[in-house]
Amino acid sequence: LPNLESMGLGLIEDIKGLRKNIVPTAFYGKMSEMSKGKDSTTGHWELAGVILDTPFPVFPNGFPQGIIEKFKEATGLDVIGNFPASGTEIIKDLGEEHLNTGKPIIYTSADSVFQIATHEDIIPLSRLYEICQVTREILNPYSVLRVIARPFIGKPGSFKRTRARKDYSIPPPRDTILDVLKEAGLSVIGVGKISDIFAGRGLSLTIPTENNLDGIIKTIEAIKYTNKGLIFTNLIDFDMIWGHRKDVKGYANGLKEFDNSLPEILGLLADGDLLIITADHGCDPTTPGTDHSREYVPLLVFNPSCPKGRCLGVRRTFADVGQTIASVFGVNSLENGTSFLKDIIS
Repeated sequence: LPNLESMGLGLIEDIKGLRKNIVPTAFYGKMSEMSKGKDSTTGHWELAGVILDTPFPVFPNGFPQGIIEKFKEATGLDVIGNFPASGTEIIKDLGEEHLNTGKPIIYTSADSVFQIATHEDIIPLSRLYEICQVTREILNPYSVLRVIARPFIGKPGSFKRTRARKDYSIPPPRDTILDVLKEAGLSVIGVGKISDIFAGRGLSLTIPTENNLDGIIKTIEAIKYTNKGLIFTNLIDFDMIWGHRKDVKGYANGLKEFDNSLPEILGLLADGDLLIITADHGCDPTTPGTDHSREYVPLLVFNPSCPKGRCLGVRRTFADVGQTIASVFGVNSLENGTSFLKDIIS
């Protein structure tokens, strides 16, 4: 990873294969999460300035019968499943029953999610999305964080989830840096699943993506045509395809692909621009389990006006990113976080 190495990734922690005896081209550090939780939404919201004092409810024994009955009444559909499971395993176990009965597969995980898996030949995507929207309304009083459409295709023994996943999140409880920037008349572009995570709020443009490479390409295009504003990109394959599925080789190749894209991205940045690279949680494919991990996340900040970076230390909250962005654009300060702008311009 020569470009991430040059930026200082190996200076954040001891990482095998990355040198430490370098003068970094970026500012580097790590951040701890202050919110209660370790899911994607909680992490993204904290990056954008919202810290959650109470974790979202989880359902280790499946959803209460009262919720299931409301689902059945609202959709006219009976269900199968209703327990925590791996998404790939549950369609392997219950996919054939779904084909035979037409009943959607309901499951959850260690996060606050109500996931609905259906075969595209049994329940078309448009109908699945309608079901998810109705379910979102049912679950709002219960503060369940996300409803997720999980379509799949194939035959018994070879079922495969598609990329037509769609998330239905509850909105952030308070304004994020996205809301503040949009209110100030600035462009706020979400690339990837950003719109899903923020329930579409605070964005002036949403750009969906197919995979990491598509996300990188569309981010590069957004940089080219955006004069002033925020581009917020989520590269989902690190989590959904390689992290949760414990695909170490795929993860490594994905990192190389991203690293190879950095020279083009950095070459597009002008004085006054910033590139911030970080994460919303851990999802290490080399550790036991398939869930997110609550740990420090890396922080790399490239300022083309400062060719030599230095250490930003350990930040107490992801919200330092949102507060720094507020400082960059001179908008109202956020409720949470400490700006590190002064540390990256002098």
